Amino acid sequence: MAFSQFLDSQRDSCKALVARLSEKFGYVSILGSDVKSFSVSANKSSTTIGEGNLSECGFVVKLHNGKAFYEYSLDNIGDVDATAEKILASAAIDPSLDDKTITCRTVKDDPMVKSFSREGDYGKVADKDILDFCKRTKDDILAKDEGIVNAVTAISGFNVSKLFITKNKELDQCYSWINGFMVAVYKSGDKIVSAREFAYSDSIKDVMTELPCHMDKLIDKLYHLAKATPIKPGVYDVITDPSISGLIAHEAFGHGVEMDQFVKDRALAKQYVGDYVASPICNMRDGAASAVSSASYFFDDDGVLAHDTQIIKDGILVSGISDLISASELGTQPTGNGRRQSFKRKAYSRMTNTFFEAGNDKLEDMIASIKHGYMLFETNNGMEDPKNWQIQCTAEYGIEIVDGKLTDNWVSPVVMSGYVPDLLKSISMVSDDFKVIGAGSCGKGYKEWVRVSDGGPALKVKVKLA
Repeated sequence: MAFSQFLDSQRDSCKALVARLSEKFGYVSILGSDVKSFSVSANKSSTTIGEGNLSECGFVVKLHNGKAFYEYSLDNIGDVDATAEKILASAAIDPSLDDKTITCRTVKDDPMVKSFSREGDYGKVADKDILDFCKRTKDDILAKDEGIVNAVTAISGFNVSKLFITKNKELDQCYSWINGFMVAVYKSGDKIVSAREFAYSDSIKDVMTELPCHMDKLIDKLYHLAKATPIKPGVYDVITDPSISGLIAHEAFGHGVEMDQFVKDRALAKQYVGDYVASPICNMRDGAASAVSSASYFFDDDGVLAHDTQIIKDGILVSGISDLISASELGTQPTGNGRRQSFKRKAYSRMTNTFFEAGNDKLEDMIASIKHGYMLFETNNGMEDPKNWQIQCTAEYGIEIVDGKLTDNWVSPVVMSGYVPDLLKSISMVSDDFKVIGAGSCGKGYKEWVRVSDGGPALKVKVKLA
């Protein structure tokens, strides 16, 4: 897969601009982004094909003067001298703010020149072939049952080229990712339910091959969800599938260990590094280098190489995740988690692939250990309060467990809630299988959306359900 010709054409200008700005600033970096994306879908009444919402093309300059960081975004480098003068003129700090800035340690700029790429077939499958696949698969779903009132099949993808230049670094990366999904809407009497299935890969052809294989599961879910009843609220022994395990990881110690929140004293986790916060059999990680998914990359938007960061080790909170600025202010090493929604937006400490590590238990033994409880499936939504460690996670459905066996009794929807350490310390079994789900995205609060993945093994916990 070829790196962006546009960014390549701007490489020398970026180096010249860094040299020019370095006359005034101790640290200068330029990140160039050229992201292409597409989205193709078909439902019962319409089809769409066009550009996706991840497309962007431009640059962001980061400057550090020993006391503060400053950023400036632009569409094109243009004339180097004129651009440098414009940036320098706008970088003056208001004197009233000068004594309020936090002095950060000197930013390290270790020499490195390297190109990274991950092979894929983005751009090698004709739009018509993708659209025909979506239409055909949608029709196959509708033909399964006359009670299916609508169906959607969609394929979307993105191709990323990024260039990072400092005085001593020259990095570039190129990779792509493809997401596919099917949704069906089913009417049974007065009740209308929907179900979904996903496939994802760095290959369009692989997604188109795998997605139809989930159709029978999709239809079976519709039938069960149509008969599902509300759960009786209470505290239960629960087994989480990898999707729900990942949602717990994401909400419990995902946002809560994003270290820009440490800087602002907005995360209780800051006070508990080195302490037990979970069961001794609980281990959790995050990192763009820890899995291959939609959230994986080779270096972050601060030019820091992708990491595989241990967050919880044998129940002990050992580390958070950081971008360049938060690490500089806290006196720690950045973990490769500096991410932007686009070149026009600020970099924050953000999750990438966040998951629990596999354990030693067999799923069938975990189910057999429960007298009465539920196994929960398919993340829907979640939220947390990093300052008070409250968590709420929603599952699409649960299946009742009675006397160590899964029954045919489904409940939907299901909301799990509680205090994060109580939930994590209740983990008593961890399965030996493992899965990372790579089709999601996440905001910082209500904005700043980036691609994320999460997952892990099945977990046995005791938690409140409603």
